[in-house]
Amino acid sequence: MALQQIVEQIVTGLGYDLVEIERSAGGLLRVTVDLPWQAPQEGADPVPEAFVTVEDCEKVTRQLQFALEVDGVDYTRLEVSSPGIDRPLRNEQDFVRFAGAEIDITLKEAIGAAGGGVVNANRKKFRGTLERAESGGWQIVWSDEPPRKPGAKVSKKREPAPLQAMGFTLQELREARLAPVVSFKGRGAKPA
Repeated sequence: MALQQIVEQIVTGLGYDLVEIERSAGGLLRVTVDLPWQAPQEGADPVPEAFVTVEDCEKVTRQLQFALEVDGVDYTRLEVSSPGIDRPLRNEQDFVRFAGAEIDITLKEAIGAAGGGVVNANRKKFRGTLERAESGGWQIVWSDEPPRKPGAKVSKKREPAPLQAMGFTLQELREARLAPVVSFKGRGAKPA
């Protein structure tokens, strides 16, 4: 069996989702797992999101070590982890799950003439809010206003930079990830 099939079979059999498999130099095999996500039911109370724990990673590691040894997979070190705060977005379900979140995207090709002179034609990277487009696809909404420095006073007369939106398809993306936004004030309530 191929490595992808072996790992996916073990991970899903234990009740987790396989996010990514990566082989690095020096024989490192890195496996990223997450808890399965179900879309919230209409009218139901939102369920707090659960996260992968160290115990979850240990359980997957033990099972993978046995399976990889039986199948003779060559690796020096095995690392099992959660997706982290800059989680990759790989499929439609990931985009549905994180709609409304701040994301970073990198396009395969520069925006070109589609920018209409408002956006640099060579630009490929964007950070903004992920939203469902009216056409049913996806869009990213951002403002090119520079971030405020802590404690800086801003004039009330100052006009904020306009919001910009760009639609995209999953096939146009080289990479999409959650933006690593860290707040030391704790998790706030999710927007409804």
